[in-house]
Amino acid sequence: MVYVIAEPCIGTKDTACVDVCPVDCIHPKTDEDDFEDAEMLYIDPDECIDCNACVPACPVSAIFAVEDLPEKWASFEETNAEWYNK
Repeated sequence: MVYVIAEPCIGTKDTACVDVCPVDCIHPKTDEDDFEDAEMLYIDPDECIDCNACVPACPVSAIFAVEDLPEKWASFEETNAEWYNK
């Protein structure tokens, strides 16, 4: 199971999820060059260890297990993966 950040993060970019991630798989961080230009945060599907720590930390309820991702935000699974393939 992989976690995905969806639409509620757009424009918010609250980094509470980054702070609790034990494997550093959520980017960009506030000190990274592309933080200001990114419209949201992204979870690296290859690095995520499915710990679920980020879900309760997200203040806008934007993080979902991929199988629980609402259909209206299904495209965000690919959006998260693409961020790491650029």
